[in-house]
Amino acid sequence: MTNPILVTGGTGRLGRALVPQLLSAGHAVRVLSRKPPSDEQTCRGDLLTGEGLEEAVDGVGVIVHCATGNGRADIDGTRNLIQAAVRAGRPHLMYVSIVGVGRVDMPYYRAKLACEQFVERSGLPWTIQRTTQFHELIVWMCTSQRWLPAIVMPSGVSFQPIDASEVAARLAVLAGAPPAGRVPDLGGPEVRPAADLARAYARSRSNHRSVMSVPMPGAGIRGYREGRHLTPEHADGRITFDQFLTA
Repeated sequence: MTNPILVTGGTGRLGRALVPQLLSAGHAVRVLSRKPPSDEQTCRGDLLTGEGLEEAVDGVGVIVHCATGNGRADIDGTRNLIQAAVRAGRPHLMYVSIVGVGRVDMPYYRAKLACEQFVERSGLPWTIQRTTQFHELIVWMCTSQRWLPAIVMPSGVSFQPIDASEVAARLAVLAGAPPAGRVPDLGGPEVRPAADLARAYARSRSNHRSVMSVPMPGAGIRGYREGRHLTPEHADGRITFDQFLTA
C-alpha cells in the first residue's frame, strides 16, 4: 500500500498498540493529534472543531478511527471526520465500536451506534469492528474505588475483557484488506463474573480488600445482566485477564 493510513486516537490505549503493528506490516502511518506534532508521523487536527482534518486525510488510503470521547463528542467528531474524508476522495474508513451497542441501553452505547450509522451511510468504503471491553476497564473499575473499604461490583453481571494488543492485531489485518462492512465481533477468551474479576485484581496487587456484589438499577445494567455486551461465540482473544495482570 502506497497511501498512508491515518489513525485517529493514535496516542490512546488502542492507537498506541496499533501504530507499531501497522509500521511493522510496512504501512506508512499518520497519527492524528490535537497537540503540536512531536514527530514526522504526527499531524495536528481536532475532530470536534474540524480544524486540520482536511490536511490529515489528504492522500490517505485508509482511516482507522480509534478516537473515542464521551457521547456527543464521539458523534460530532465522527461526523466531522467523515465530511473531511468524503471531500478528500474515497478512503477506506474503519470504525472501532463495542459489542452490544444496539442491545444495551446506555448513552455511550447509543452514541457509538449513531457513529456506526454515520459510517454506514457515509458513501465511503467501510469496515466496522466491534469488540468487548479492554482489560483496563476492569482495572479502572477497581482502582476508582480505592478509597472505599470494599470493591463494589454489579451483581449478576459478567464481562469478557480483551487485550488491546489483540484488537490492534485484528485492525492491522483489516487495514491491509479490502473494505468488509460489519466484520465478526471480537471478544476476550473468558466470560467471567464481575466480582471474580475484581478478586483477581485484588490478589494480583496483594490487596486484601473484600469484593461485594451489589444489585444495581437501570436499563444499561439490565442489558449487562442479560449478557447483551458479550460475544462468547467469538472468544478469539488469547490473553486472559489474569495474564494481563501478571504482565
